[in-house]
Formats: sequence, structure tokens, C-alpha cells
Amino acid sequence: MTEKHEQTGEIIAGKNPVLESLKAGREMNKIWIGEGTQKTGVTEIIKLAKESGIVVQFVPKKKLDQLTDSVHQGVVASVAAYTYAELDDILALAESRKEDPFILILDELEDPHNLGSILRTADAVGVHGIIIPKRRAVGLTAVVAKASTGAIEHVPVHRATNLAQTIDELKKKGVWIAGTDAKGSTDYRRMDATLPLAVIIGGEGKGMGRLLRDKCDFLYHLPMIGHVTSLNASVAASLLMYEVYRNRQPLGN
Repeated sequence: MTEKHEQTGEIIAGKNPVLESLKAGREMNKIWIGEGTQKTGVTEIIKLAKESGIVVQFVPKKKLDQLTDSVHQGVVASVAAYTYAELDDILALAESRKEDPFILILDELEDPHNLGSILRTADAVGVHGIIIPKRRAVGLTAVVAKASTGAIEHVPVHRATNLAQTIDELKKKGVWIAGTDAKGSTDYRRMDATLPLAVIIGGEGKGMGRLLRDKCDFLYHLPMIGHVTSLNASVAASLLMYEVYRNRQPLGN
């Protein structure tokens, strides 16, 4: 049995994901650094690990290849499993920033790379949290962490047993619900993004479920003049997130 299977928790790879995990105070079992790895970024990882009492071991790069199938840049860590936030944690974060809530709801997103990409953009535009369902959807895995390039440490993710009930809870707390729908909806560029808002993104190839569609206060579409009929989920999410950001943030110089 290889060391990869003997470790508990998630394996994350890459200098930036490991560094961001350390900065966020994640519990780590061990960090492996490949012999001869370029010092850029590694020195800070070693320093933070030492301060936190985390074991750092220098090993041949072949050992890192055994620990993970991902591109590791000479740095791999075994971390405790990712923890999910409560819904109230997301709302409290918005309140602490003195901002109206801005939340993403992902309806049965199955591709970990899409979720990682969405987390990355969510961090860039200041999303307060992401809500995913417990069933028929990807969770917070090592692949998601790698694709997020560290953003997974900064954007709270709530895993809901029932998305419809969670939406009802948000409505009771004054949050408006917006969804994407190609038929009979408004151009997303007309979105009133200054409201306390939760935006629903449909799963790959399926779109948003009917039950969630019926709970939306607003429906928006992304206009397309080409031949394709839909966009990648992470691309659609990024466009909508930046539309909210554009409306909420004054134009800089």
C-alpha cells in the first residue's frame, strides 16, 4: 500500500493551494516538498508550516507523483477534510462587510473543475457564499481545491439537504432569488444587482430544475448570436457574477 492511501483527509497539490491553506489555518497532517523544487513560494510554505508545528518532509519528486495525479509543482500536502459553512455563516459574512448578501446557488453541478473555477471567480468579485446540494452534485474535493487555486479557503460553501427549502429560508431573510432561463426572461444586463441577491446556476447540460425556477423572483438569459445554444456553467456563472460586481462597485480609474 502506498503512502497516498495511508493518509487521512484530502491531498492537495501545488504551491498556491498549499500556501493558501496554511494562511487560512487549515489543519494539516504533513507537507511533502520535492527535492530540487524552485524556492519561489516554497520558503513561505516552510516558514508557515514551522510556525504551525506541521511536519515538512523533503522527498524525491517520484514520491510526489505517487501521492497525487495532479500537477504538484513540487509541493503536496495532506489536509483535514474540507468543512462546510452554515447558511447563517454566509449571511453573517455579508453583514460583517456591511454589504447586501450576494450568494450563488449551484443546481446539481457535477464537474469539479467547473466548481473550482466558480469558486475562483466568486472570490475575485466578493461573493459571500455558495450553496450546493448534498445529492447529485460535486462536493469540496481535492480536485475542486486545485482548480480553485486557493479560493476554496476564502469562499464559504454550504451544503444543503434541500435546495428548495434553503431558498425559502433565504426569502424569509429578505434575499431575492434570480435564475437563468433561455425562454421568456430578461436580458441579464438589465439585472437589478443592488438587491440582496442569490443567483441560481443550472447544472451542466440540464439547466435549472423546474422547482427552483418556480421559486425565482427574476429570470435572466444570456443573449447569444452564434450557433451554440448554451454556455459552460462556470462561464455563465462568471458573467453573472461580474454583472453583479459591475452594478455594486463604482467604476475605478
